[in-house]
Amino acid sequence: MDFLEIKNKRFAVFGVSNRRSIALAVARTIEEAGGQAIHVVRDAEIAAKAAALVGEAPVLTCDVSKETEIAALAGCMAERYAPLDGIVHSLAFAKYSEGFAPFHQTARQDFLEAVDISCYSLIAIARHLLPCLSRQAAIVTLSISSTRTAAENYGYMGPVKAALDSSVAFLAKSLSRHGEIRVNAVGAGLLKTSASAGIPGYIDSYLFAEQVIPRKRNLTTQEVANTVVFLLSPRATGINAQTIIVDAGMGINFFDRDLVTRVNRAEPADG
Repeated sequence: MDFLEIKNKRFAVFGVSNRRSIALAVARTIEEAGGQAIHVVRDAEIAAKAAALVGEAPVLTCDVSKETEIAALAGCMAERYAPLDGIVHSLAFAKYSEGFAPFHQTARQDFLEAVDISCYSLIAIARHLLPCLSRQAAIVTLSISSTRTAAENYGYMGPVKAALDSSVAFLAKSLSRHGEIRVNAVGAGLLKTSASAGIPGYIDSYLFAEQVIPRKRNLTTQEVANTVVFLLSPRATGINAQTIIVDAGMGINFFDRDLVTRVNRAEPADG
């Protein structure tokens, strides 16, 4: 039984950069269900690496910080791959030009560049690719499980993802004038990805998450990909303008009894 009903449907997938990419897991899951993934990566160098991972799937290039390149991509999509049944936006970028600093010391240019690539690119992609979308297409972006948790080692990307979550609702409303297009986000918990490995202190947070998650086992990239593909599918037509949290229950268990006991038995901090 074709439960997801995405066989022979086409999806533009932005964000494959290496074998640990969420976008790669999403694309493979699409293909397992009989759909087609058209990959979009930043430049030729990444395209060469992606080609080795995605087999015969098409790989196109587009620097989403450049409006002209998004427009050119839309032209290519319209000519070769339209209609598209969905878009996966798995893009995030943060540069710490002055080193990893407290949030109030965030450099203006770093913050604005992160918003441009991690958030505004979703709006620009939707605008330019709109003529390529089928009437009931779905757009799914990747967010985080809590934009109200001030995780110090995540830096200014928390507020950037909050802007992304808000943009999902506004984009869903705006695109409703052009059919039954849905826009949703998947708010993922901590994952073992190449990008996250470069965040100072992330490994400690990842290990802590393993203890807080009720099942005592961390979230996997495949679990996130499964939710993304479900949201892309006709089975999810009743879900729109939402951020679906996928954190294996971590958000309800910060006061886990064993962890609380362990902390209270530890030696008190100085002062």
